[in-house]
Amino acid sequence: MIQTIRKAWGIPELRKKIIFTLLILLIFRIGNAITVPYVNTDLLAAYLDQMGATILGLYNVMSGGAFANATVFALSIQPYINSSIIIQLLTVAIPSLERLARDGGEEGRKKIQSITRYTTVAIAILQSVGYYFMMRNADLLQAGADGIWPALVIIVTFIAGSSFVMWMGEQVTEFGVGNGISIILFAGIVARLPVTMGQIWSYFSAAMQSPESYGKYFVFAPLFIILFLAVIWVIVFMNDSERRIPVQYAKKVVGRKVYGGQSTFLPIKVTMSGVMPVIFASAILSIPSTIRLFVGEPTGFWKGFFNAFSSTGWLYSVLYLLLIVVFAYFYMTIQYNPIEMANNLRTNNGTIPGIRPGKPTSDFITKTLSKITLIGAVFLAIVAGFPIILGNITGTSIQLGGTTLLIVVGVALETGRSLEGYMTARYHKGFLE
Repeated sequence: MIQTIRKAWGIPELRKKIIFTLLILLIFRIGNAITVPYVNTDLLAAYLDQMGATILGLYNVMSGGAFANATVFALSIQPYINSSIIIQLLTVAIPSLERLARDGGEEGRKKIQSITRYTTVAIAILQSVGYYFMMRNADLLQAGADGIWPALVIIVTFIAGSSFVMWMGEQVTEFGVGNGISIILFAGIVARLPVTMGQIWSYFSAAMQSPESYGKYFVFAPLFIILFLAVIWVIVFMNDSERRIPVQYAKKVVGRKVYGGQSTFLPIKVTMSGVMPVIFASAILSIPSTIRLFVGEPTGFWKGFFNAFSSTGWLYSVLYLLLIVVFAYFYMTIQYNPIEMANNLRTNNGTIPGIRPGKPTSDFITKTLSKITLIGAVFLAIVAGFPIILGNITGTSIQLGGTTLLIVVGVALETGRSLEGYMTARYHKGFLE
């Protein structure tokens, strides 16, 4: 990766793209440091510090802590991510959108992108209004800031910030390096790394000051670091893993020319759904904890119910793992259509060796997809759930962040491949050299 960046920096055109991307990230970090007026940021940070298992805590992690500080970019790219997920699901459910995505070409892609932008703004409006009322009801605003004008300033600032972040992501995609939205999400998560390092150091300090009480942290803290590196290695390995289904194309003679006859394969990635199942599972399981924010302190049955769905509960861990597997299979059904894949092979005179065309081919692809999806789902469940289980066992609050690690490593690998692809496409050696 480092060698790839060094080579890319030596290419003037690519160097301009890298500098442009870095400037956008600098603007993003500056925006994350500018707080919105009329908000008591100290009280807000203390309030959200206890909301790690809620949707609010999830937003704070994805925004790199900007959500807890009520900055201009507090909503970050969450509205855009939610909008993209919604439009992707609607593309499968609504035939007109499906035709537009499949047969519309470049014009169809632009229309879907435009719909995604409008949906992003609508979601940003809803989240901004909800964010404001949450702060007002929890007395997190400054004294005398409960009027109409402070409400408009706070809400409009959040909406404008989210829209500007979306625009910056699109600019990086067009003029920079890699996927702009992923790069911004990567920058926000990496910004939280010093906080994690500070947590590890605090356990070391506690163990050194009071070995008889906190001596176990001499083992637990290095263990977290070792597991952190091990998880990164596993993610890199699984991210590049794929199942290749061999395909043989029949020869076709047209006049004096022979077409086809080559052997190729259908690549199926093990982690085809990416981190989306983890995000969906986290969002659903955070609903009970989020509802608890608005109903106050429960008693009786409801107290036990909400405690069972806390991030420290075993029920939460079990449901978390099961939902990741369920959503992994759900995303597989969205991304792959075995019947359509079998029809495309038959149309292009392609066959899988040993499998008859038509329904046997689609059944074979379906069976293969189910096996690969199960492996990928179990991998996602282990990476995302292991930090939670380990934290419950050791009694520590350090979170390796399975979700964030998946995002960070995936974006880094994707950006590295885009740089290599750019250099290969434009600066490869010719046959005469």
